[in-house]
Amino acid sequence: MKKNRLAVAIPASVISDTPHLREKTAKIGLIGRAAAIFRVDEIIVYNDKPKANQHQNTDLIATLLAYMETPQYLRKQLFKIEQSLRYVGILPPLRTPHHPLNRKTEKLKVGEYREGVTLSRTKEGVLVDIGVERPALLRETSWGLGKRLTLQIVNVGECVEVQTVSGDAVPCYWGYKVSVEKHSFKKLVENGEFTLIIATSKLGHDFSEVTESIAEKWCKATYTLLAFGAPSKGLREIVRDEGVNLDDVVDFVVNTIPEQGTETVRTEEALLASLAILNAQFGR
Repeated sequence: MKKNRLAVAIPASVISDTPHLREKTAKIGLIGRAAAIFRVDEIIVYNDKPKANQHQNTDLIATLLAYMETPQYLRKQLFKIEQSLRYVGILPPLRTPHHPLNRKTEKLKVGEYREGVTLSRTKEGVLVDIGVERPALLRETSWGLGKRLTLQIVNVGECVEVQTVSGDAVPCYWGYKVSVEKHSFKKLVENGEFTLIIATSKLGHDFSEVTESIAEKWCKATYTLLAFGAPSKGLREIVRDEGVNLDDVVDFVVNTIPEQGTETVRTEEALLASLAILNAQFGR
């Protein structure tokens, strides 16, 4: 049975109500952590104000989410020192399978998966940093240097050897990828290959009322999008400003927090609640 890949769409304005970089970083940390807990495959940051320049927000969100997802031992090689990373020390660790605690070569096992970065070329192939004391040997010469790869240990003798594998081939959750939709939510759903699109909204149907209908499509879906609105505007308003009716571009508009006790629910809170409900109801 083909896996139902899960993507979440969050607006660039998700950090608009937090003025300081430290608080913005903390908020993004909650989003990345929620995505990892519930095995989200992709986080898409979309432009919810197409007429405004949101590049600074989208770049910051995407950079922080990508930094979180990257194993700690690779971060210095893959990220330059810049202002947007000033407070990354407060980001919570993901503790996902691709963030291993083992840093000892002798504890590696054949068949184990690791993330690595290509370092240099040798006569035998390419040396790769996989987060232990000595680089591993990849007997492939087609990769450029500074390239991040998903690898599998094939030899743990005097020389540790690895081979490249597809992230989809790893039998456990292997983190999320981050992408940016620079235009609009409408463009996101039009250009994506989603087989099921669920929008969250305070004005949507109570989740319990449409559970069976969603379940019917969920079983057949191969790529599901779960979309969220912004602090100041819900998805209905966002797409209305784009000249679109939300019900015309998504399969379901649902309220995953009916009878909420607060006037508003923050995007990161809605994300956690919605993913928890989908996980408990449908699993993956």
